[in-house]
Amino acid sequence: MKRNLLAAVCGLFGCYVSAQSGISGELKTEYIPFSSYIRPEDSAKTNSKSNFKRVDLNLSIPLSMKKDSSGRIKAWSLLLSGSYAKMAHKDYERPLFPDQMLNAQVGIQHMRPLGKKWSMMMTASVGVYTDLEQISSDDILGQGGILFIRHFNPNLALGGGPVLTTAFGVPMILPWIYFDWKTNGKIKLNINFPEGMEAGYLFSDKFALKAVVNLSGMTVERNKDGKSMLLGYQQITAGIRPELKLNDKLSLRLTGGTALLRSFNENDRKINSIFKDKKIADPKFASTFYVAVSLRWNLP
Repeated sequence: MKRNLLAAVCGLFGCYVSAQSGISGELKTEYIPFSSYIRPEDSAKTNSKSNFKRVDLNLSIPLSMKKDSSGRIKAWSLLLSGSYAKMAHKDYERPLFPDQMLNAQVGIQHMRPLGKKWSMMMTASVGVYTDLEQISSDDILGQGGILFIRHFNPNLALGGGPVLTTAFGVPMILPWIYFDWKTNGKIKLNINFPEGMEAGYLFSDKFALKAVVNLSGMTVERNKDGKSMLLGYQQITAGIRPELKLNDKLSLRLTGGTALLRSFNENDRKINSIFKDKKIADPKFASTFYVAVSLRWNLP
């Protein structure tokens, strides 16, 4: 899949395969220090530099929840999500990238069993995707997805389905893949594409250590020469994540590692511009350190 699709797909905010009985959420901050801008014309590393700081807040609020005769859950939830990013830039001859980006969405999630071995999860959202310079109706974009999950046994589940996004001005369908496996002991592997993957070891009920690879991005609408354009930011990070369960309702995650890829791309809102080959590469930044801290909670 081309990288210029990544930011749009990651706009579909994270969702959980297991239903929660109360309000659940996550507050996350991440920081990438200044790294060199790599010029797309000749892939040369320049003296220009940019950093990246972001705050994410995701909330899932149950609206209704029922259990069938076998104890499996059918639920509706309200989803609220917001991401605010701020970038600082040094030694550029002219401004190339935004100083701020905001993605804020509201949506609905539905989960239900389908027979004894299958379940389904559906999400749909609409939101504002802006660089905060000028907010208009062009900044409003929608997306949604449906995931069908096959539960082979309590320790193994595999799912797939389509993601629908209007972030490019016309509806597009992209793949959504989910895989979850754990042993009866301490090892667990989870893949949630296009969000990322993690493999971890549970040392105790209170502490786990995981190796993680995350794909994330942001999309903003900008007016360029009187034309509505979409600017996509993508990043791929990899690192080690210790997780500490503070109590039954609260857990803390610390991630340290490397920002393997940071890049921008710009497209008009026509379907043919997404798939056509570009004459030059997208502007990107050199790899550097990455750190993130997140707090997760699940209220009764």
